[in-house]
Amino acid sequence: MDTSSSPDSLHQREQAWKLLTEWTQSENLRKHALAVEACVVAYGEQEASRMQLGAGERAALLELYSSTALLHDFDYERHPTAAEHPFVGVRELERLEWPAELRTAILAHAQYSGVPRVTHLDKVLFACDELAGFLTACALVKPSRSIADVEVAGVRKKMKDKAFARGVNRQDVIQGAAELGVDLDAHIAFCIEAMKRRAAELGL
Repeated sequence: MDTSSSPDSLHQREQAWKLLTEWTQSENLRKHALAVEACVVAYGEQEASRMQLGAGERAALLELYSSTALLHDFDYERHPTAAEHPFVGVRELERLEWPAELRTAILAHAQYSGVPRVTHLDKVLFACDELAGFLTACALVKPSRSIADVEVAGVRKKMKDKAFARGVNRQDVIQGAAELGVDLDAHIAFCIEAMKRRAAELGL
């Protein structure tokens, strides 16, 4: 078995990034992965605090959340159809012995996979995926092209404009917040703040 990309919990994020860049050449798709990671990890930090995890457990949880976000679309460039994505990628992740929780969350983020979202990680990945893409689009139409200038009211207005960022499924954004049990405006604000902290890396 090829273990060059199989993860150990200390370097999981590093190995996830390596695997993502091997499979994904598109700068936009890589930046999407980083934007989703920013949001997912911010929720992971909140969850780790809620659970009062010790330093080691907290670090392991954040590596898992980070890696799941980075890898959720890693097969998309090579296998963009609903018949293949994310199933091809998840088979590869299983071969490389990535954790079951990560693989399940990646399957569950696709509505059509039939895999239910049960864990906090499952729900967070689904809730952040489409929204991170939408917030990126909202930032890029600003004169500054900066996430710092994106506000919740503007995002809600753009969500009603069907011609804007057509590829983003608004219903998934709404459903994602509902499944997480978070108010939609609060979820949008939370993700804007998470992306602001990584703005330079995201090119926003």
